[in-house]
Amino acid sequence: MARDYYEVLGVSRNADQDELKRAYRRMARKYHPDVNQDEGAEERFKEVNEAYEVLSEPELRVRYDRFGEAGVKSAAGAGYQDFGDMGGFADIFETFFSGFGGVGGPQSGRRRAGPTRGEDLRYDLRLEFREAIFGGEKQIRINHLESCASCQGAGGKGAQTCGTCQGAGQVRRATRTPFGSFTQVSVCPACNGEGQTISEKCDACGGRGQVQVSKKLKITIPAGVDTGTRLRVSNEGNAGQKGGPPGDLYVYLFVKDDAEFRREGNNILSEIKISYLQAILGAEVMVSTVEKEKKLTIPAGTQSHTVLTLENMGVPRLGNAVSRGDHLITVKVDIPTRISTEERELLEKIVALRGDKVGNNGTGEGFLGGFFGR
Repeated sequence: MARDYYEVLGVSRNADQDELKRAYRRMARKYHPDVNQDEGAEERFKEVNEAYEVLSEPELRVRYDRFGEAGVKSAAGAGYQDFGDMGGFADIFETFFSGFGGVGGPQSGRRRAGPTRGEDLRYDLRLEFREAIFGGEKQIRINHLESCASCQGAGGKGAQTCGTCQGAGQVRRATRTPFGSFTQVSVCPACNGEGQTISEKCDACGGRGQVQVSKKLKITIPAGVDTGTRLRVSNEGNAGQKGGPPGDLYVYLFVKDDAEFRREGNNILSEIKISYLQAILGAEVMVSTVEKEKKLTIPAGTQSHTVLTLENMGVPRLGNAVSRGDHLITVKVDIPTRISTEERELLEKIVALRGDKVGNNGTGEGFLGGFFGR
């Protein structure tokens, strides 16, 4: 069953033309095959175009509102054109929304002939838990484009004006779209927008002016980073063209889980078990921290699940390593399931001394015997 065209565009039935156009732009950007490779995206893109084609035409819209899809079946799709042959996603929306063709004049889509900055690159790096806390140096290997040393980035010798675009770097053609007829300006396929072709291409780079290089880099990890932190390494992206500056490398960090510690902001969380006697009488115990073993004081009468704090033993604050969070330790009291006869006798004396009522837990034996076993 076909979807309602208004529902397809996400607008109400009384939406005006401006609302329809804004909705169409938004949905077209979302589902265009050049940017959305999900299954079903292309069909959804066609559906969006069909809906806009009908609702943007007043006569078709009246017929659709009155008779539904049956009233526009013969017209719907007549003017629809698959955008797959129109070049890239950028070309489509430059043509529609940036003033190309008859809207903005012939120069509005012209590529810059001068130096262009290289592309930025991304690298995902996994860190151990303690590496993220204390930082340090890591060595990584990346692949990026560098200017060809053989031709100094020129691509070869014998540069001449491109015969396809006559040096303009772009070609023009008329295209029908849901908005009407447009003159589309796109990058010249013969010279890739450069306006020139090379008669004698460089053997090292095949005329591209750039070569793929594998490179080792040492990067500094600041103390206190966490999953999602992004580091920028300047000038380690792809090389620019025609002498343009290189792009940057962005390193995205992902921190592995630790078997003993958890992180909550700048605090470290962990757990320890103590005996019931330590909980009653208090004690000093050694506990593990992310840095070293540390003495922890257990106050007398500590209850299970009490949280004790080791101040300034947590994660350094990013950008201010002197300031640190805390280490929060949850205390769990370990109640034994079996005790010796001597321990039971002593505990029964304590019960009698305190006058506690312990009952027989329904087994006919004293509480201590039933709880701890014999």
